[in-house]
Amino acid sequence: MKVEIHTTLKQGVLDPQGKAVESALKNLGFSGIREIRQGKLFNIDMETEDPKKAKDLALKICEVLLANMVIEDYKIKIIKNT
Repeated sequence: MKVEIHTTLKQGVLDPQGKAVESALKNLGFSGIREIRQGKLFNIDMETEDPKKAKDLALKICEVLLANMVIEDYKIKIIKNT
């Protein structure tokens, strides 16, 4: 089973990478951009085919390593194998 984990900085936490991209796009003439927030996407191929087990493992992985719980939020998406 495949799992996607997307981590982003919490609202209110300064995002220097997002600000740098936002500034660069504006300098290149792009308009209509209110804000850019940078994040990370992790694609994990798990051995289990049980969605609950996959989500439980993904939660543990986020809490232990992938997400800094103080400044980051995360979203988990379970993708069933086809």
